[in-house]
Amino acid sequence: MNKLKTTLSDDQLSALEAHLAGILKPVTPPMEIVQRLRNRIHFPERQVIVLRLRDWQRMLLVFGGVMSGMLVLITVARAFFYLVRRHM
Repeated sequence: MNKLKTTLSDDQLSALEAHLAGILKPVTPPMEIVQRLRNRIHFPERQVIVLRLRDWQRMLLVFGGVMSGMLVLITVARAFFYLVRRHM
């Protein structure tokens, strides 16, 4: 398929932005949704963060898990590419 790439000049781009700014109206979400999101998203206190960072055994376990997962992912990707190249 032959796709045409169209490039817009600065004048065309500003005209398009002005047109869209006139058509599209800003939408404010309902306050209950905003309040629910604020309740769900919260940052832990400094003491909690410090305690989590001091727990080196858990950090080591998490780091080992991430590295193991990446190793499995890389191995599967390499095997997939090997099989695909072999059939070509």
